[in-house]
Amino acid sequence: MKRLAWNDLDGPARDAALARPVQACTADLREGVQRIIAEVRRHGDAALLRFTASYDRCELDRLEVAQAEFDEAEAALEPALKAAIREAAGRIELFHRTAAPRPVAVDTAPGVRVERVLRPVACVGLYVPAGSAPLPSTALMLGVPARIAGCAEVVLCSPARADGRCDPAVLYAARVVGVHRVFKLGGAQAIAAMAYGTASVPRCDKLFGPGNAWVTEAKLQVSTDPQGAAIDMPAGPSEVLVVADAQAAPAFVAADLLSQAEHGPDSQVLLVSPSAGLIDAVAAEVERQCAALPRSGIAREALAHSRLIEVDSLEQALEVSNRYAPEHLILQVAEPRTWLARVESAGSVFLGAWTPESVGDYASGSNHVLPTYGYARSHSGVSVASFQKQISVQELTPAGLRAIGPCTATLAAAEQLEAHRRAVTLRLAALDERAGVSVA
Repeated sequence: MKRLAWNDLDGPARDAALARPVQACTADLREGVQRIIAEVRRHGDAALLRFTASYDRCELDRLEVAQAEFDEAEAALEPALKAAIREAAGRIELFHRTAAPRPVAVDTAPGVRVERVLRPVACVGLYVPAGSAPLPSTALMLGVPARIAGCAEVVLCSPARADGRCDPAVLYAARVVGVHRVFKLGGAQAIAAMAYGTASVPRCDKLFGPGNAWVTEAKLQVSTDPQGAAIDMPAGPSEVLVVADAQAAPAFVAADLLSQAEHGPDSQVLLVSPSAGLIDAVAAEVERQCAALPRSGIAREALAHSRLIEVDSLEQALEVSNRYAPEHLILQVAEPRTWLARVESAGSVFLGAWTPESVGDYASGSNHVLPTYGYARSHSGVSVASFQKQISVQELTPAGLRAIGPCTATLAAAEQLEAHRRAVTLRLAALDERAGVSVA
């Protein structure tokens, strides 16, 4: 990991210090995704079967997972894993149900009732990767809020293994959270299928979930097509920023850094600390722990573009963090909650030495589908609200229109929208006539 002293850097050097790895969005990638989407739109299931044979190296006779496959997956899993999936789903449900938006109704003036009503997105598509490692936790993170929101149809796509089956833990998690249909599809072709629909795969209104560069590019392309589908958020590689003081445990900090570095070679991890001694100790501990990891090769690639940044104070450390806007922010400092008010931009925050980022990935109850690549400046993680539409409603009595009609008419006239003004003044005149008031 490259070591830097923040106050020795000028403006451009600071920008470079916080730069993410360049996302692989080459012309070849864009054109390749465009071709896949076009093929799926043109040839439907036939294109999906062909892509599955080519990319996943398995021949399928049907794309949808049969009920018998769910039963076999459940029987194949260890009881401890099934129990952990159910336990995590329960906590995710508790938090998301508690945090879900509520209908609102308020009288903004006498006789003027304004409301917000909630409606689920009708059909949603969930993408669960299964590249270097299957992610049943993502099925939980997406499926639980979709169920709470009340989505009428929840579709999930996950790549098939070489034996033509989806990962059994993913299937079990999908069953636990009530996903309606699962398809053996991965990559850009899965996104295209859910966005536009085929004979087998329903067309979805909104797509959710992480993926590789091909999946990310496909989501971006379909989200800009009026005939495509909305998406949860822009996505990039996993990342974590740890703010630590001199009292932090180097082994804990190193473990948290490596937990994100092992995600992929394009992941990025940063330590920001005012303690030079802590930075030294963490650097040594990262090296020691990394050597013992099964995915050490992947982690080392990520560490090559990661940073150890020395600052003057914890105040400055939080300034650096807000500038970076990390997906995950860990505050391994004394009295971490006192610093929470300083956090302006982060996908998810982890307070104190006993709160590893891993619990948020799996079992604390928060969601792990979060904005990356700096999008935490303007985006939030997935929640029940992500699967809902918020519709405003207003209802006026005659007295209500008398109360706010003149204000409305004045503003409409200022904007030179005469039809807007008359829609109000005609009604006010009708009310005056009904009341016997002279309008001469």
